[in-house]
Amino acid sequence: MTTLTIRIPDDTAARLRDMAKHRGISLNKLMEEFSTTSLAEFDTETRFRLRAAKSSPGRGLAILDKLDAALKKRSAKRKRPGR
Repeated sequence: MTTLTIRIPDDTAARLRDMAKHRGISLNKLMEEFSTTSLAEFDTETRFRLRAAKSSPGRGLAILDKLDAALKKRSAKRKRPGR
């Protein structure tokens, strides 16, 4: 495990300590959770951008149109009276 020192404003550090206390975890655990979440978001964005670069805009729009039609159909079913 690595120890990492960061510099942040005192008020931010205090708020982070309060947040960790509110969640019932240590500040270290809170930072670990934030890091894990941020890395997962970064990995997802990277995979998305890679796939987007390999795909065609027309195919992507066709998939979105198909999804839109399915959602509209589902919504219409829910609005029927007597349900």
